[in-house]
Amino acid sequence: MSDAFGQAPRGGWAPLVSELHVEDLERSLAFWCGVLGFTVAYRRPAERFVYLERPEGGQIMLCQRNGRWETGLLEPPFGRGAMFQIYVRDLDAIEARISTHRWPIHTGPREVWRRTGDTESGQREIFVQDPDGYLLMIAANIGTRAPAA
Repeated sequence: MSDAFGQAPRGGWAPLVSELHVEDLERSLAFWCGVLGFTVAYRRPAERFVYLERPEGGQIMLCQRNGRWETGLLEPPFGRGAMFQIYVRDLDAIEARISTHRWPIHTGPREVWRRTGDTESGQREIFVQDPDGYLLMIAANIGTRAPAA
């Protein structure tokens, strides 16, 4: 009998999904679900593992540290040198939850336009760190425009 609960992600499997090792799975779930609006697609309680998804298609796996798959020293803040981008439809709702939970903001909110080939793509973005220090950019697309001269 399987100890898995839930089902495969509603939108199908994303082509690339990261698994983050966390110190306290319940604390991380409170952040990822309560603050960032992810939901649990499925979980394996015996492994202290969850697979999360957002309606826009973002997916992430969280697993409480157990020594498996750790290729070197892992000390806080985790994820040094990596940043995870999560695109959402409603950044205002995320900002409101960040404020309600009094979660510290690393950078932003801000509006940024970046050159993408022969156009510029704009987005509103805010940066936060999860409970283990992983850096996350939460962003909403705001359109494209001709490059500034």
